Amino acid sequence: MSSTATATKKQQASSGPVLDWAAGHGPVTGALSATTGAFAVATTGAATHMPPGWALAVGAAGALGHTVVGLRVRNAGRTLATRAASWLVGAGWTTWAMTHGPLTWAALGSLATIGVGIGAAARSSALFEEAREEEAIAAEQREIARELSAERRAIAAEWVERIQRICSISVRVVGVEMWPTGAGYSLDLEPQGGVTYDRIAQYSVQLSADARLPHGCTASAGPGIHQGRTIMDVTTVNVLKEDCPYPEDYGPLSVLSGLPWGVRTNGEIVSAYLREQCALVVGPTGSGKTNMVHTILAGFARAQDVLTWVIDLNAGSAGLPWVLPALNGELTSQDGKPVRPGVDWLASSYEEAVLMLDAALAIGLHRKKAYQDLLAKANTDLLPISAKIPQILLVIDEGAEILVSTDRQMKQLAKKILEVIRMLRAMGIRTVLTALGATGSVLGNLMIRREGKVRVALTGGETEGMDLGKMFPGRRGLRVDQAPYKGSGFMGTPESPAALFKSWRILPNQIRDITVATSDRHPRLDDVSAKAAGPSYARRWEAERTAWMRDLTLTDTDHGNDSDAGSGGLNLTALRESEAEQVTPEEAMLRQFREQIDAQFGTAPEPQAPERGDGPPAVGGLNLSALRGEQDSPAQQAALALLLAAGREGTGASAIARALSEEHGTSRQTVVGWLRDWVKDGTAVRVGEGTKARYVHRQHTPEHPPES
Repeated sequence: MSSTATATKKQQASSGPVLDWAAGHGPVTGALSATTGAFAVATTGAATHMPPGWALAVGAAGALGHTVVGLRVRNAGRTLATRAASWLVGAGWTTWAMTHGPLTWAALGSLATIGVGIGAAARSSALFEEAREEEAIAAEQREIARELSAERRAIAAEWVERIQRICSISVRVVGVEMWPTGAGYSLDLEPQGGVTYDRIAQYSVQLSADARLPHGCTASAGPGIHQGRTIMDVTTVNVLKEDCPYPEDYGPLSVLSGLPWGVRTNGEIVSAYLREQCALVVGPTGSGKTNMVHTILAGFARAQDVLTWVIDLNAGSAGLPWVLPALNGELTSQDGKPVRPGVDWLASSYEEAVLMLDAALAIGLHRKKAYQDLLAKANTDLLPISAKIPQILLVIDEGAEILVSTDRQMKQLAKKILEVIRMLRAMGIRTVLTALGATGSVLGNLMIRREGKVRVALTGGETEGMDLGKMFPGRRGLRVDQAPYKGSGFMGTPESPAALFKSWRILPNQIRDITVATSDRHPRLDDVSAKAAGPSYARRWEAERTAWMRDLTLTDTDHGNDSDAGSGGLNLTALRESEAEQVTPEEAMLRQFREQIDAQFGTAPEPQAPERGDGPPAVGGLNLSALRGEQDSPAQQAALALLLAAGREGTGASAIARALSEEHGTSRQTVVGWLRDWVKDGTAVRVGEGTKARYVHRQHTPEHPPES
């Protein structure tokens, strides 16, 4: 506080109470002001022999002026009369006092009486004005209520007639609630004759068409407050068409209070409660499923009692945006501390996924024994989840496809995933599986249907493989064409029946912002669980385990460095270790150029080519592989020996990588690069596609019999 302000306060304190001269007069101060003013004028006028008529003229002018102002602001007649009378009575007393003298007992007594009368009249008129104003406000509200009630009565009568005509069901409308967003309204219906809500729900399409609702809007019936009541939600504005940005509020959440995943058509946030439930998210290509996964991971990152583990066998793409910037040191917090990844563990390979699932099973089983005292103290059979004992949520991208795969390795993963789902509910380990479609093969597993009660179907207008009847059994009237937009679909939970919803649109910069904002919020795995998880969990971020993440970024750097050799330099394919890498038009042109050279100069031997019998059979032509010198490395020689020893059955990249990992530390991506080059130069032949692909040495193929 400044010295001037302090001095002012001291001065006010020493000079007594401060009067607010700008404040309006009340009944007491107004009467006191009128009487003292009249007495002062009368005394001054009598002493100076002022003509008495002047006081009367001033009083008449004041009465007239207040009357005009009162009419302008629409004061009541009682108020106008009171104020005019006060002016005239005061002016009359002043005129009389100036004539007969203001200092007599009669003059003073009459003035006091006039002051009391003015104060009482002013108070009465003020109360009357307040009551009059309140009555006007109440009348306005009653008029609004009557208009709204009339609108609601019209809506109710319209839907009673429509349901009777289309569904042949008599209903009574108990209430009509207009949505605050203005996007529609809800009807509380009471069907007659014991009819339940599902009878009305099966006519959802016909009712929507008869109501002339816009595309993307529906009239869907759901259960009411009891079995004899039905709630019908009628959407009048298509809110699914536009993107719904992810909220900028990155505040803390909890798995116990629900994690928001999107919004309903009425603007309400729909949340998933995953303390005991698993989740299933399906969506074909282009429906916004990847964005939905990032939205789910954002909610998990904001939760104070959740650790997120991600399995994505498609190069780990679902979790990389949440991990890689933090591991590379690209993010900084406000206090300068290192930023922790938004995901606690990320697996992109079969081997890493096995380690993760084994750790989850070990944690769950050990928690059952180690926390018996805590469970007894809390008098519950569900482990109390908190920041000290966090919930582990496994997000398995395309995990539903893993469960129905016939591949040997995928069957092993599926077995472990089902064990996690079946055994670890009470110990706070749940899963979120994604799939490309809601088909019988995906939903045929009883474990998924029983445990995955939180279900999301992103349709994107795709009709193939989207059986909403199997996805949401018992929920009628759901059609794919009701949600033809990216990020829109249907979501159902045990707390909220399946209905239309819109997934939030989350941008890459928001992922980075959430990672930074929630870095200090992520819990640590409790000591009991960390001990059970063992070294596989403790060393999850070691350089050797995360080398595949950085290999992806180094590939881009290598492409940038190729320009040093000249604008027409060869982009050597043997340097790529990722099969999923995209080929640019320039690379395709250079590849065609090399093939033409090989075709034209097919007899030209490669420099320093090994002699026949010393290694793999040499193939004529210009082999420009940059890794040809690596044939002399022990790891590649061992890999080639394994391929040759596999015989006609052949082998796969994972098997070779497992055999070489202990002695040579070779990753699967490196083996994939070798096998791809060997297929190109004819050393090996690839048999099968996808996860069933096998590689056979050329000596074991019918076209190239073994040499004697």
